[in-house]
Amino acid sequence: MKKTLLLFIFAIASFILLQGKAFARKPVRILVVTGGHSYDKPSFNEMLNGLGKDISSQVVEFPAAFDQFLPENRGKYDVLVFYHMWQKITPAQEKIVETCIREGKPLVVLHHSICAFDEWPEYLHIIGGKYFHQPTLLDGKQYPACTYIHDLHFRVRVAKPWHPVTRGVKDFDIFDETYKGFYVEPDVETLLTTEEESSTPVIAWTKKYGKARVVTLQSGHDTPTFRHPSFRKLLRQAILWCNNGNLENRRPR
Repeated sequence: MKKTLLLFIFAIASFILLQGKAFARKPVRILVVTGGHSYDKPSFNEMLNGLGKDISSQVVEFPAAFDQFLPENRGKYDVLVFYHMWQKITPAQEKIVETCIREGKPLVVLHHSICAFDEWPEYLHIIGGKYFHQPTLLDGKQYPACTYIHDLHFRVRVAKPWHPVTRGVKDFDIFDETYKGFYVEPDVETLLTTEEESSTPVIAWTKKYGKARVVTLQSGHDTPTFRHPSFRKLLRQAILWCNNGNLENRRPR
């Protein structure tokens, strides 16, 4: 009787252990949203495939991508990754996107996605910043149109090396596109900066929008950035941190 009981307990424990291992191996599913801007798809997709076996990706494009924000589709992915510069959006679409993120769907924003949805004011508050295509009045202050320069070598500084998104990343040089004059909300947590004169000093940050964690990385223009090991590490850690609320974010003493 005791032997049978022990075998039964062993079988149950083994089953639980195997199930736990299977669960632990389940990849984080990212939904990458594109549209409104061309990019090198082969090298971009190669970057996504190189993020690790614990991250799987699906790429969707606006306007069809709006359906993925509907309540019945939100369980099909774990983290949103924006790599779009889409502009057209209806009030109904604004509502479903806003609600999806506010209710807890994590978001990682890349490069020209800060240039999207010019006529949607809430988008700025979702991602924590905005590139102005034309002079813009915001909170009573007039901002000039932003500028950009392609293909520059510049230095990226890690502002918070203890943060889970930047942990293990040291200051690095990159060949990318800079944006100057874009707005960054004053209450975001700065992750990366640069002293490059053709860029806004803050080039990566994190914030909360409702229940969701949001990370914005201004870099990400083309193949040299897609292949840069530090950028890949930042993107990977941003995805994992946004998805996992238990990762520690504390400055070492």
